[in-house]
Amino acid sequence: MSPTITPFGARTTAAEVLEGVDLGGRRIVVTGGSSGLGAETVRALAAAGAQVTVATRDPAAARSLTAEFPGVRAVALDLADLASVRTFCEAWRGPLDGLVANAGVMMLPTRQVNAQGWELQLATNYLGHFALALGLRTALQKAECPRVVAVSSGAQLRAGFDFEDPQFERHPYDPFVAYARSKTASVLLAVGISRQWAEDGISANACAPGWIHTNLTRHLDAATMQALGAMDAEGNLLTPDHYKTPAEGAATTVLLAASPLLDGVTGCYFEDNQQAEVVDGGPEVMAGVARWSVDPAAADRLWASALPVVS
Repeated sequence: MSPTITPFGARTTAAEVLEGVDLGGRRIVVTGGSSGLGAETVRALAAAGAQVTVATRDPAAARSLTAEFPGVRAVALDLADLASVRTFCEAWRGPLDGLVANAGVMMLPTRQVNAQGWELQLATNYLGHFALALGLRTALQKAECPRVVAVSSGAQLRAGFDFEDPQFERHPYDPFVAYARSKTASVLLAVGISRQWAEDGISANACAPGWIHTNLTRHLDAATMQALGAMDAEGNLLTPDHYKTPAEGAATTVLLAASPLLDGVTGCYFEDNQQAEVVDGGPEVMAGVARWSVDPAAADRLWASALPVVS
């Protein structure tokens, strides 16, 4: 199958992706939608007419969005707490046209685990979203052309999923490796849904938003930020050329969530609003999606290992 090509690029904004698209009557959930990329995703979807539910640990943080758009509401959800995920799903009523798995944590300096013993980055970025998708599957089935979007990262190029020691119980914890594995798992979630739920008509794709100044990078130390060219020696934030604005970073998410250009596309990974090339992952690779991130066997194995935890 030929890769999907769109007329958009790295500097296209989320609003521009949806220009002329009417999302009236569409219902979409955006996790972590109260700030940063999530908030820009919500703004673009709501401006196009969608009814958007912001699923966030602090619904009060979404007050400006709910005030700006009558079709936006905020509901409490903690992805690291499977009881919270269950409560959210049980309260949902009616069809669901889109689930945007946007929320995440990045490079926690010390190893933390959730109640199930899962390393917290993996628990939040993958397991919570897996449980959420499962809990909302019936609602997605009721929609005409339902979509799931897994917001991943270029970090998936750095590490495949480690099925032998996923929680860093036998090897020293590494914040970046843990983050990279969790973002590989995010892509595998999209691949898994596209395989497991193909008969439901539910499409699922993953994307990388690129580098953006958001709260997600709050755990990065000064040395790392300086190496990225995003901070000077005095600790002031810089915006290098390879960084995007939040509105630009949210564009690929919005493309996958609602653009008619993606009708029928599933199980793929996008960056800069284009379908990415499958490449060998490694420390020097700067673009594309790693083979291990879209490996069907790995997606099925991860699905099978997570299912008993959330059931």
